[in-house]
Amino acid sequence: MPAQTVDDLTVLDRVKAPGLGDQPRPVRSVTTAPRGYEGEGFPVRRAFAGVDLKELDPFIMMDQMGEVEYAPGEPKGTPWHPHRGFETVTYIIDGVFDHRDSHGGGGSITNGDTQWMTAGSGLLHIETPPEWLVESGGLFHGIQLWVNLPRDAKMTTPKYQDIRSREVALLTTPDAGSLVRVIAGAVDGHEGPGATHTPMTLVHATVEPGARLDLPWDVDFNALVYVLNGHGTVGIDGRPIQTGQTAVLGAGDYLTVTADGTQESRSPRLDVVVVGGRPIREPLAWAGPFVMNTMAEVLEAYQSYQRGDFGRAGL
Repeated sequence: MPAQTVDDLTVLDRVKAPGLGDQPRPVRSVTTAPRGYEGEGFPVRRAFAGVDLKELDPFIMMDQMGEVEYAPGEPKGTPWHPHRGFETVTYIIDGVFDHRDSHGGGGSITNGDTQWMTAGSGLLHIETPPEWLVESGGLFHGIQLWVNLPRDAKMTTPKYQDIRSREVALLTTPDAGSLVRVIAGAVDGHEGPGATHTPMTLVHATVEPGARLDLPWDVDFNALVYVLNGHGTVGIDGRPIQTGQTAVLGAGDYLTVTADGTQESRSPRLDVVVVGGRPIREPLAWAGPFVMNTMAEVLEAYQSYQRGDFGRAGL
């Protein structure tokens, strides 16, 4: 897995161990992501399907894209399409994805890079594999997270953040048994590079076989753990969890993920995405690519898109 890593975890700063009086977050539920297809037909797992939106707030959805080994000619992306009222966070673990939008944002991300796009008042964008990858085929794996915007930021000017893998904050546990990549927000005072409208934290953690990760977590945030690959347990009660499953956690000071001592050969470690944020607690109206507060605002977004207010494809 080429996402940002280091050869010697002992050189990294440690996250603090739980202290006296710190409360572990209990496991409220574990759900299994259904499989589907997105864009022009690339495979995804709908990570948060089956989780109540009140438990997700401030998040809308998350797709695990792949993991898939494309043959030559098979790599796929998305056509031009609109968004308004939220942010898309695309984190590529393996492979390459190119992005362009009608507001002038864009770039290529690979192997631990992140594209953070604030759609705000509205834009068009396209996500595609580069031509050379289409010709050669290859491994493709990543996630896309949709982050809601509060009412007063939904019509903000679109913005694009290009976050390189070398910029993420790298931490480890006291026993150096886990690698914690902080992409946005903060863990134990260590901040990731992503700038967010909604207070939140996004982490990709790799846990060695048999190791336990006790991750300090903002008490004001909710917490969701999604397994990218491998199997282990979540919570101090040891609730089993494996590839394609999401755990919703309750309130507390820290969360616990433990990797089973034996993993599959193709997934030698347990990899999880941990995400949480401060709930917005506002009315939500969501239809296709538009996430607003009322259905009237969603209808207006469709009308605005049809008028061409979001810009033109190809620019």
